[in-house]
Amino acid sequence: MAWELPDEPFQDREPGSPIETVVVPRSRDLGDDFHVLRALPSARRRMVGPFIFFDQMGPTTLAPGKGLDVRPHPHIGLATVTYLFSGEILHRDTLGNVQRIRPGAVNWMTAGRGIAHSERSPPGLRASGGPLFGIQLWVALPKALEECAPSFVHTGASELPRVSDAGLEARVILGAQFGARSPVKTASEMFYADVRMDAGTSLPLECVHEERAAFVAEGAIEVDGESFPQGRFIVFRPRAELTLKARVPARLMLLGGEPLDGPRHIYWNFVSSAKERIEQAKADWRAQRFGAISEEHDFIPLPDEAPVAKYP
Repeated sequence: MAWELPDEPFQDREPGSPIETVVVPRSRDLGDDFHVLRALPSARRRMVGPFIFFDQMGPTTLAPGKGLDVRPHPHIGLATVTYLFSGEILHRDTLGNVQRIRPGAVNWMTAGRGIAHSERSPPGLRASGGPLFGIQLWVALPKALEECAPSFVHTGASELPRVSDAGLEARVILGAQFGARSPVKTASEMFYADVRMDAGTSLPLECVHEERAAFVAEGAIEVDGESFPQGRFIVFRPRAELTLKARVPARLMLLGGEPLDGPRHIYWNFVSSAKERIEQAKADWRAQRFGAISEEHDFIPLPDEAPVAKYP
């Protein structure tokens, strides 16, 4: 079940504020009545650094016999980043990878010139049911890497650096933050971190990258005297000096990076700097040229009614 959030897609701030805008994610149905909250792209903010897509899965409890079923679907021109707080997902792709994703680990899948994958609840967990809560991001690839060979890298929770300090605990998922660097190889400079804050703690946010944002996954935080509850996606002004404060226990996802090397077109699961490349990807999916996934037989038809959008 998705949270009930106010019907307000964004809230801009005055020029003097360190906050540029606040996105209130909208609920999206992925099928079989499984909903996500989508913060990017939004009506006001299309991207933050190279991050072009931000979906929150759950928090929900899957009933026994039910499960997550994101059927085989294609991607080009991007990398998917999957990270869980609770639950488990079984990833399969056209390269032959079969990987269980567990809390604290990260999957980085580079689509490049083309890949297809599925994301489902593993059989054992499907039978018993259980919680599911996590985030999936898309990273738009630099132009020079848009047509690279597809690849997949799984990094376990124990391999990601953790930083602790006086009521703060952070796991650095991508890039560098808090004096630590993730071992995950990224397509461009960026950062992504899972941060827990005890009540009464403060966190100065580094100005290493031009574009930065914070998503309140649990609890609430205060920025510049304003409180932001669970479910808010806060975009900060470039290079603004700011401090995040937790009056109650909170969990945040911090992310950012440098702006992309030009606008991107996005259609369904395809991202590219060239609109004609998306048309080719659409034709390839219709003709089922993305390859087969072991033990998968479903096929999702192309949503022809969806327009090709250009960001930013």
